[in-house]
Amino acid sequence: MSDTRILFVDDEAEVRRSATEWLTLSGFSVETAADVAEARAKLSRDGADIVVTDIRMPGEDGISLLHHVTESHAGIPVILLTGHGDVSMAVSAMRDGAYDFLEKPYDADHLVAVLRNAGEKSRLSRELARLRAQLAGASGLDNRMIGGSDAMRRMKDRLMQLAGHDIDVLIHGETGTGKEVAARLLHDLGPRAAKPFVAINCAAIPETIFESELFGHAKGAFTGADSAREGRLVYANGGTVFLDEIESMPLALQTRLLRVIQEREVEVLGHNAPRPLDVRFVAATKSDLKALGEKGEFRSDLYYRLAASELSLPPLRDRGDDVIALFGHFTAEEAARSGLSPRPLPDAVLSALLAHDWPGNVRELKSLATRFALGLSDGIPGRTEVSEGGASGLAETMARIESGIIRRALREAGGNQAEAARRLQIPRRTLGEKIDRLGIREDGET
Repeated sequence: MSDTRILFVDDEAEVRRSATEWLTLSGFSVETAADVAEARAKLSRDGADIVVTDIRMPGEDGISLLHHVTESHAGIPVILLTGHGDVSMAVSAMRDGAYDFLEKPYDADHLVAVLRNAGEKSRLSRELARLRAQLAGASGLDNRMIGGSDAMRRMKDRLMQLAGHDIDVLIHGETGTGKEVAARLLHDLGPRAAKPFVAINCAAIPETIFESELFGHAKGAFTGADSAREGRLVYANGGTVFLDEIESMPLALQTRLLRVIQEREVEVLGHNAPRPLDVRFVAATKSDLKALGEKGEFRSDLYYRLAASELSLPPLRDRGDDVIALFGHFTAEEAARSGLSPRPLPDAVLSALLAHDWPGNVRELKSLATRFALGLSDGIPGRTEVSEGGASGLAETMARIESGIIRRALREAGGNQAEAARRLQIPRRTLGEKIDRLGIREDGET
């Protein structure tokens, strides 16, 4: 068991010392931390196989550390050490992802037994993640989420980590970044892949039929219910429910959804007894749900329930050369589908693609690539045909490209013109002149 690494967190030095001695004698490798901040730093730097933490500590407590581990280090079991008065809190924490809890003063041999079981769980989780990574390569993860930028590599690593655990996930991303693609990958690479994947666009269902769509109803449950309807949640039993644009769900239904997620059972209108529900919930939003909750426009308790594990999709403007790879992929795909020869990509098109901000993200790029492949566009974002013959058309195009490149450099440099000039390999004075001429703000906007 010497390869099982324990991170033991307690604010009392003597407790840390005695725990280290006993666990080391029992065959574990032990690191300690005096508070949550130190524990986070050690997890980020060195990782761990198991986290053991006291609940009551000055500043951030063990529950805060639990939430950090489940969000940022999914798969690491967390064992809570609790005083008698904190047992109810620990039981609640079990529902939020804690592996186990021990009431103090705990029996050292019992702790070792719990750690051995948790260590085996951790080992199996790592092995499952390794096998799933192999599966991802075999099943074309890189073909379904194209891009090798740093932002995409980090996102894919996080996706693979979350896919290996049967936990609910909240996906953040601007419109067009591929939130449903990510949700399907979480399902396809997870333990529920053989069961249904049910996608529900919360913004597309009229409020008057929302309840019936999700929860279903029995025949005769209300006037006009001439037949029974199986709700989408029940249909998805055993699989994954994807709630897209969750911020659009009516507040009254958010209350019912929260109960379903907490209790894992659904009440069908017209039936007396609730039906057990075994599904994984994946929700997606383009909004700041926490901010909406503070304004009373979204249930805060539902946000915190969904946000136990989160996945953020980077906007296309932050993905660098992925733009070129995606454009080439989509144009080749459309050309093959239409029986056309792929069109070459002129340097001016490549520059324009890199300079564009892509407010519509991958969806916008795919639309442009389709038009380009069919000869309906010149590939310059925002234009449908090439201006011919006039110097003004060329000047306009080049100014747009130059402006986009400068704005990108300024954003990446945090508005620092000296740093942006260094990145662009031009004198700072020249950059200042171009900023004035093109009407660019210091923060990179126009």
